[in-house]
Amino acid sequence: MTLGRREFIRYSRQIFLPQIGETGQARLAAARVVVVGLGGLGCPASLYLASAGVGKLTLIDDDKIELSNLQRQILYTEADIGAFKSEVAARELSLVNPHVSLIALVQRADIHALLDAASDASLILDCTDNLAARQEINQAAVRLGIPLISAAASGWEGHLLELRTDKQTGACMACLPNSVLPVREGDCATTGVVGPLLGVLGASQAMRALNLLLELNPSQTSRLDHFDAQNGDWTRFNLTLNPTCPVCAACAKELA
Repeated sequence: MTLGRREFIRYSRQIFLPQIGETGQARLAAARVVVVGLGGLGCPASLYLASAGVGKLTLIDDDKIELSNLQRQILYTEADIGAFKSEVAARELSLVNPHVSLIALVQRADIHALLDAASDASLILDCTDNLAARQEINQAAVRLGIPLISAAASGWEGHLLELRTDKQTGACMACLPNSVLPVREGDCATTGVVGPLLGVLGASQAMRALNLLLELNPSQTSRLDHFDAQNGDWTRFNLTLNPTCPVCAACAKELA
């Protein structure tokens, strides 16, 4: 890939980094990322990926924008209330970077839809806010053999999961005992959440995605990071594969 003058200027600050350069920029342009959920996590994550020049983004969400979303979902304005999040997000991201191919899917992210939408994806970002959706996204990533980066937040705390389901030794979400995840599923409408926390986690998802797409840490395996927004502390846990996992172990037997 040969960059034109305007493209070189657009991406120059990251091209100047020795870990990226023009070769890395070409790798980003060839990548495809599926973002599931265009709320408080998906907005900053997709914005940074589009700005970085990731070639193709598939945006999946069947929700409409509400007034209460505007406290933390940074791609939307009051004029967008009532419109579908995925469609508005695609419109706004195309204004940020017209070189990125954007697909907006207004649909629920069940296992069948995900297997189709992510069939040729480089990785999946799980930016949803409910456990059932996360489980289906995890199953799709395992079946497709691609990495999954998932985040969740409630109140003042959140976690970030990098699941290397593309590696034989990488744990998937179903490998984790319930006690490992410090953030429980909750409804922001009743439990509340601080907006910038979602920005931190969404941006972190984008950063992990770029690291994976650029192959900066090829030996990295699955891991969990917990963030406490009140004191700014991150805590890391390395995750191990569960040989009796009902998802990835079953899938491995199925493919054997």
